[in-house]
This record gives sequence, C-alpha cells and structure tokens, in this order.
Amino acid sequence: MAQHFLLSAKVRTLSLKGIYKAGEDAAYQTFCAIRWHETEGQAVCPRCGCTDSYAIPTRRRFKCVACSHQYSVTSGTIFASRKMAFVDLLAAICISVNAAKGVSMLQLSRDLDCQYKTAFVLAQKIREALASEVPGATVDGEVEVDGAYFGGHIRPENRKEDRKDRRLARHPTGKRRVVIAVRQRGGRTPTFVRKSEAEGIEVVRATTAPTATVYADEASHWDELALMFERTGRINHSVAYSEGDGLHTNNVESYFSRLRRMVEGQHHHVSPRYLHQYAAEAAWKEDHRRESNGELADRVLGLAMAHPVSRVWAGYWRKGE
Repeated sequence: MAQHFLLSAKVRTLSLKGIYKAGEDAAYQTFCAIRWHETEGQAVCPRCGCTDSYAIPTRRRFKCVACSHQYSVTSGTIFASRKMAFVDLLAAICISVNAAKGVSMLQLSRDLDCQYKTAFVLAQKIREALASEVPGATVDGEVEVDGAYFGGHIRPENRKEDRKDRRLARHPTGKRRVVIAVRQRGGRTPTFVRKSEAEGIEVVRATTAPTATVYADEASHWDELALMFERTGRINHSVAYSEGDGLHTNNVESYFSRLRRMVEGQHHHVSPRYLHQYAAEAAWKEDHRRESNGELADRVLGLAMAHPVSRVWAGYWRKGE
C-alpha cells in the first residue's frame, strides 16, 4: 500500500529546529530574498523603485541613493513596524503551516515566548495575507457549493424550567453566521460569510463561470442554480452521500470538516467579525495540502511580503485609546 503524502518525508522540508539553528541572519536573508526576488535579494526602494542604496547594518535598514528614503525589508508590508525578530516571524509562519487545523493563540504565544496579544495580531496578519492570494477568484469546471453555520451557541440554563428551546428561531443570539464555500474540484475554494445560506445564490452567481457544472445538496434555495447554469447536479444527503458520475459534494464537505475542527477544536470561539479570515485560512490549507511545509512557508512569506500594511491589524490594540 502506497504511503500517504502527508506521512512521507517529502512533506517535511522545514522545521523549527532548522530555523533557529540557522539563526537570525539566515532568517533575515530569507526575508530579503523573497521580498526582492526579482533583484535576487538586492534592496529596492519602496518609494521610488531605485535599486541603489546604502546599507545601515546596525539597524537592518537601507537609505535610498535617489530619494534618501530610509526603509527596511518589511517596510510597506503587512509586517511593517514589526518588533519581533525575523527568526521568530519565520518560526510563526512555520508553526502556522504545520498546524493543519490551525493553532491556538495561547499555544502560539507560548511557542514564541510573546504576549497573547502579539500572537493574536500576528496570526491574524498571516490569515489576511493568505486570503489575498485569490481576490475575486472565478471558478469553473466542476464546482461544489454548500454552507455551514458557526457560532451563536446558547448556553442552557441551570434549571430545566428556565431553559429555552435552542432550535427555535425566536431565540437567536445575533452571532450565528454561515460560511459559504464554492469549491472547484482540483482548484481553489473561495469562501464568504453571510447571515443565511440562501444568500449563497448571489455568491455562486458572482464567482462561478456560466460554463461550470455546479453540484449542491437538497436544500430548496439551491433550486435556483438550475436557472443559472446549464449543467447542475443535486444530491439528497438523507438518501446518499454520493452517487455515480461524480454526483456528490464530498470535496466541499471535506473543507467544512477541516474548518469545524479548527474553530471548535483549536480556537473554541471565533467572533463573527473575523470568521471570514479563519474560513480563508482553512480554504488555503485545503487547497495546498499536497505541498511540503517548506513550500507552504515560502508561499506564505511571499504573500506577506507582497501585502500592504493592514488597515485592520496595524495598531489594533491601540485603536480604542
């Protein structure tokens, strides 16, 4: 029997031991090589694009010859104004990609020996960078659509006579959201967070090519798919999970399995305000699950170095002051 890829040595091309053994200088050179890969690691001014600069090695900064602007390898990126060492940033990325179903912020803060707040914001910046890989993506071919609800848990009262029937719509918490996933078989998985699964019709219309074959479950709101696409397939899960000729939604269900274990098993609670980032992280890991952890880390670092300063997470803990 052939060994599963995730159990083979091919998937282990990066380790925390190797990152810390190489040291801070090697981690810094990795950042430079990925940020300025077009010039083979030579610094490029983010303001004027000049490649001539003076190095300030004691501060790991550069001064542009043309415009005298001082900058660093993380200037203008999502890691701008960072205080954490480069080796710790690289380690955080390694921990993130190694955790197939996510890592808790408490564990990340302990692994990096930093405050919980630091670990929380760092992880959210990494998720924002991951989500930027497929902005406005369009899927085609064979596409599966489905939705899954998260949050809105109602804690039962102590005494039986005080308890509410949590199945009834008149007892909402206002925090329940549905993650809608549009997954192309062998392709990408755009995700969206809405209040109702029925809103997924507009999501599918905006993200799926008219030539696609769309598969969905028996929910009545998916009936409109037959009016939007020439080829559709429906599977009734109360009868079977899969039929012949590829009639199933197993791929998108696999994604929701990963996301639910991430939310319930690792994070225990996710605010509806940030649920879209956790959904994007799970989709990214599902789409790239056949790559080694070294390739994944390089991909994440490349996305982070290409992403501008975060409008949400820059100075997050000081915005209420």
